[in-house]
Amino acid sequence: MLVVVTLAGVPEARADGGIGSDADVHVAQSLGGRELTVTIRRVGPVLGPLRVDVVTHLGDAPGTLQLTASAPGATTSSGQVKLGTPGMYSAALNVDRAGPWELIVDDGHTAARIPFLIPAQVIPPWKKASDYGFFTAGALLIVSLAATLRARRNWMALVPATGMMVALTVAVTGAMLSAYSPLPPQPGQDLDPTLENIRDPYARVAATSLNPVDYSRPPVNMAVSAGQSTLRVNLTDSSTGRPADDLLIHHGALIHLIVVTPAGSMSHVHPVRVAPGRYEAKFDTAERGTYAMTAEIARRGGGLQLLRGSVDGQSLTAPSAAAHPSQGEITATVAPAGNPSTIRARFGDTPDLQPWLGMVGHMMVVGPLPDGPDIGKQALTAPVWSHAHAMVPPSPGAAGGQPDESVARYGPEIDFTYSFALPGRYKVWVQTERDYAILTASTEVEVRQS
Repeated sequence: MLVVVTLAGVPEARADGGIGSDADVHVAQSLGGRELTVTIRRVGPVLGPLRVDVVTHLGDAPGTLQLTASAPGATTSSGQVKLGTPGMYSAALNVDRAGPWELIVDDGHTAARIPFLIPAQVIPPWKKASDYGFFTAGALLIVSLAATLRARRNWMALVPATGMMVALTVAVTGAMLSAYSPLPPQPGQDLDPTLENIRDPYARVAATSLNPVDYSRPPVNMAVSAGQSTLRVNLTDSSTGRPADDLLIHHGALIHLIVVTPAGSMSHVHPVRVAPGRYEAKFDTAERGTYAMTAEIARRGGGLQLLRGSVDGQSLTAPSAAAHPSQGEITATVAPAGNPSTIRARFGDTPDLQPWLGMVGHMMVVGPLPDGPDIGKQALTAPVWSHAHAMVPPSPGAAGGQPDESVARYGPEIDFTYSFALPGRYKVWVQTERDYAILTASTEVEVRQS
């Protein structure tokens, strides 16, 4: 019994964002005109292969990606994936230690740097107390029995017996604490993923037990610029002005950038991290007018933030292009402002939609919008920008409880319940995936006063 208690329950290091976790890391990347999904698969011991899957979508150009796993002081490991038809491609890399890592995805022109964490094997203090307590109690039990059999004075056996009871009390207390005590602040989520925090996150608990630490951080400032078909996003800490390089993966991406063009089209872009606080995405701004955008991010200790920005179209003579045709049908039962409405998007007739960014559907809502030719300019000052989800039901056996894009069994109808806050005209877009193609349906709705 003592051996079983000592060896059971020790968490192993995993190649993902949490201690003892066993989930995949999914990150959408708009890299060089390709809309990729990069998945860092769960692994067992730290010293072993790290499987990386890359999903390329319809419309992406074939080509070769160089994948590199890099960390300070660690052995760099590289591999290649050759992208062809839409689908999933795999490579195997090696990681040789716990700590903060970067997966570099290089298409020959731009190198996207995706941060991820391999946690160390950490045993909680109360687990150590339980293990050592049971071991000590077992050893003292043997000593007590030996003393009882061999000593002429019975009181001599009371000394190891008393020690055994103390050790057993410590062991039972430690076992109870091990089962019910909360986890410490997690490196990569609550704490910065430094080697010290990863190796001993409980040190922060001991150091701050009398003076609790506020892990919150100030908001992020965003500056957006465009040039040579590239959108550049710079994120800085609003307090220090330094690059904000502590974004968390939120709904399958570091940044969800929603762009509304002058013609009224919507693009859902995921800029790649090229340096601390610097992100880029290939994007054509040839239409004349305003490109309005909002960035949805989650910062470590800062929570979810929505940032607004805009750029002007580069063309001074060409008229605005027509909005892209809808790739599905949207029907809406629109209630007065402040009341739940039903939005239903239908994509074809077969239930073979795939989850994209962990969801079966995404709905973007912008408004109320005044009349005018430059929809991007109207959207820039619109009081409502919303991003809603149609969730994927958990699947038994799927990593993290969610299937990846290889599963095609949803739809063809996607339903949303949404309350429009204000009366007026709204643009609505719904996105999903089929046959590794990102589909977008669009409509306009008029919301009346309640």
